Amino acid sequence: MTKIRCAWCEKTDLYKDYHDNEWGKPVYDEVALFEFLILETFQAGLSWYTVLVKRENFRKAFAGFDVQKVANFKDAKLQVLAEDVGIIRNKLKIKAAVTNAQAFIKIQEEFGSFSKYIWGFVDGKPIDNNPKSLNDVPATTEISDKLSKDLKKRGFKFVGSTVVYAFMQATGMVNDHIEACWLRA
Repeated sequence: MTKIRCAWCEKTDLYKDYHDNEWGKPVYDEVALFEFLILETFQAGLSWYTVLVKRENFRKAFAGFDVQKVANFKDAKLQVLAEDVGIIRNKLKIKAAVTNAQAFIKIQEEFGSFSKYIWGFVDGKPIDNNPKSLNDVPATTEISDKLSKDLKKRGFKFVGSTVVYAFMQATGMVNDHIEACWLRA
């Protein structure tokens, strides 16, 4: 029996694996949240597939997404990253990763964890949008607008509402699996 999936993931096995094992599953782990946040900011303006293909390279380049280490990257490290063909070499996004790590740590200090902060925007539980098809899945919502605005106020970069909504989908803050998808429940 063939599994019915959300149509966006049917192009490659890499997409299917990501869809089946990660996308839309609630994430509370600080390292995983930081990884998704950084990867989503690098994805801005590109396809998610581009990021997935380079994900392991990103993990190596960004110290396993250890937020403390990334927050302390110096200019020499940023230059090395800008020359690393294994990642997306956008200098502004690379610099933003360090800025975002520093802002992430400030949120951890203020709220006790980034998870507590981020999940507070959805009252601690996933929002179930129950889309019938991909056409019913929004690019942004009122909540992603609010969260984006708050992240920017706290110093984050490359966190527009579309990026934030994609982060919310990836980390299971919203359930946008289509009605027929085997992961819907």
